[in-house]
Amino acid sequence: MSEKLIGACIFGQSGGPTSVINASAYGAIRAALDAEEITKVYGAAHGIKGVLDDKLYVMDEEDPEELRLLLNTPSSELGSCRYKIADPDVDDTDYKRILEIFKKYNVRYFFYNGGNDSMDTCNKISKYMQKVGYECRVNGVPKTIDNDLFGTDHCPGFASAAKYIATSCMEINKDARVYDTGMVTIIEIMGRHAGWLAGSAALATEFGSGPDLIYLPETDFVMDDFLADVKRVYDETGKVLVAVSEGIHYADGSFVSEAKTSATDGFGHAQLGGLATMLAEVVKNHMGCKVRGVELSLLQRCGAHLASATDIQEAQAAGAQAVKAALEGITDKMVAFERSYDENGNYVCGMKLIPLSDVANYEKKVPLEWINETKNGVKKEFIDYVLPLIQGEPEIPRECSLPRYARLKKVLAK
Repeated sequence: MSEKLIGACIFGQSGGPTSVINASAYGAIRAALDAEEITKVYGAAHGIKGVLDDKLYVMDEEDPEELRLLLNTPSSELGSCRYKIADPDVDDTDYKRILEIFKKYNVRYFFYNGGNDSMDTCNKISKYMQKVGYECRVNGVPKTIDNDLFGTDHCPGFASAAKYIATSCMEINKDARVYDTGMVTIIEIMGRHAGWLAGSAALATEFGSGPDLIYLPETDFVMDDFLADVKRVYDETGKVLVAVSEGIHYADGSFVSEAKTSATDGFGHAQLGGLATMLAEVVKNHMGCKVRGVELSLLQRCGAHLASATDIQEAQAAGAQAVKAALEGITDKMVAFERSYDENGNYVCGMKLIPLSDVANYEKKVPLEWINETKNGVKKEFIDYVLPLIQGEPEIPRECSLPRYARLKKVLAK
């Protein structure tokens, strides 16, 4: 592979949106626009589907200031998808189409921003291009609020979601304790198999106004133990705040949520929800007290008004690093974060590159040793892990006191 490769690039976003995925987009797009080797910069409309449909935005024609506003614009501005491409040995139809589009626009660089399944897509495309002998450098940019990507200390998007969750739990806790009557409040938080988000509710407790009980999917859920925990706290204080991960499950692996069979996403994952309402009904029937179920739902994904400045900066850096590595001849990798501390004990985030094949379809879960012995909370190690990541307040551009988000022209390539 030659060191200097001349050609266009495509950047795509995939999977669930976050508060900072557009910061990664800006980091990658800006770096690509500034690179002399990259002749044209395209943004894929709705991820890999935009490539398959030949729907690409010409990022060179965007106003630089509007691009900069991506730093504080939540969700996936280019559009996302949940599309699973087949194993090329079983069906190579999509890959032939991708190769056709790459050749049409002379695409020699491909960057894909997403989570586990997106890294699987990135890995498959990279391997196929190598197999057919088409020189294209392919690198992944991490993204997921779930924080479950293998090989990286943490993921862009997680810290801002954690900050939103902790802040919301503090506010809900204040609301739940305003009356002198007894009440149980159950907050449902995202996280199918990994409890990083639900565990982040413990930050609220650490700072004086958070859940009494927290349940993660890393351990089996026992309904009788849960009810005993709630009753114990209720008898002691008359008020109980509970945080539960949407993916908590019984010992047989079945989700506690009644909604587990309601739908699946494009990758066959169960679409969870309704857990807080279901548990509230169980508690009400068991204890006869007032119970309220709260589902943070989509709000926790894109709460950019509570974003972590650290998260934004790291997300941007990850996008830029993917491009930098590709320009240096590196391909088939995902940008990952390494944590260290300086001589004064301050958190430092470094970056490394790991093989896409190591990342694809693996999940990183909360270490069991960070969960307390009674399986209804987390230990100090968890707090120490998350706290540095949520630091800093972004300078959010505003218009008439409302957030001013990027307004891209999205000119289609011809």
